Amino acid sequence: MYEKHFISEAVTRSATTDVDRRKLFSMLGIAGAGAAAATVLGSSAANAAPVDATSDATDAAVLNFALNLEYLEAEFYLRAVTGEGLSSKDVGGTGTFGTVSGGREVKFKSKTIAKYAREIARDEREHVRFLRGALGASAVARPKISLDAAFTAAAQAAGVIKKGQKFDAFANDTNFLLAAYIFEDVGVTAYKGGAGLLTNKTYLDAAAGILAVEAYHAGAVRTVLYGEAEKNAAIYGIVQKISNVRDAVDGKSDDDQGIGSRGSANLVPTDKNSIAYGRTPGHVLNVVYLNPAANVTKGGFYPNGVNGAVNSTSFGN
Repeated sequence: MYEKHFISEAVTRSATTDVDRRKLFSMLGIAGAGAAAATVLGSSAANAAPVDATSDATDAAVLNFALNLEYLEAEFYLRAVTGEGLSSKDVGGTGTFGTVSGGREVKFKSKTIAKYAREIARDEREHVRFLRGALGASAVARPKISLDAAFTAAAQAAGVIKKGQKFDAFANDTNFLLAAYIFEDVGVTAYKGGAGLLTNKTYLDAAAGILAVEAYHAGAVRTVLYGEAEKNAAIYGIVQKISNVRDAVDGKSDDDQGIGSRGSANLVPTDKNSIAYGRTPGHVLNVVYLNPAANVTKGGFYPNGVNGAVNSTSFGN
């Protein structure tokens, strides 16, 4: 898509360290990556201090924010289809490393839903690996993640269950789909909202590609949920409650949408121009922290917060 000279310049502008530049050259398939990097960088760039990946001004900080989200999605799907999460080689890095609570293999009744889940799990794992590869030594570690208490808190906030009850996202096909609906819609809006923060066109192209995959995932989940709702009309209402609580915590806008009703499907949530909407990183964190307040740095699915500079609900709001 891009001329090699342009890619070389783009990598030079944005990669965090010399090692990361060479790694990204290699990932992009440029022959003689080491020599090319040395030629493009020149002696002054080669001796420059690495960009601080914790600075909110860097592309690395934005990509690390995305990596935090991908850790969550990958852990959810992998545990649902295999009973195990990411491997140890895919979770280390800068910041505070955390464990994952909850999650187990779903005993899918539908072979079709099981196939969808396996494909999405594979995609999310590869997103983690791609972002970690692009970030190199600047990649943040997987933060502490909750897949049990957080789902229960979200379901209670939405009015799906009563106080004192528990929501098990891994209990059956329907619960799994409802949990996936929470993540996929948020993932799409996160990449849409974060794309404008990237200055490097190479990274922006990659982010756009990931956004497209997340949109495919969201569309598949919404479509299957609609099919399940056609058999059990109560699902329409449950999905709408989840949508309402996301809308309630992510600022004053009223963008979030359910899947429709028996009389009218809403499989693709868009604005009046049929354009997908986005969320700022801060509003994404409002949703995953399950907290509408400003300056919140932890909670919900991330009990200790996410790693990296983009970690507060105030970011971008």
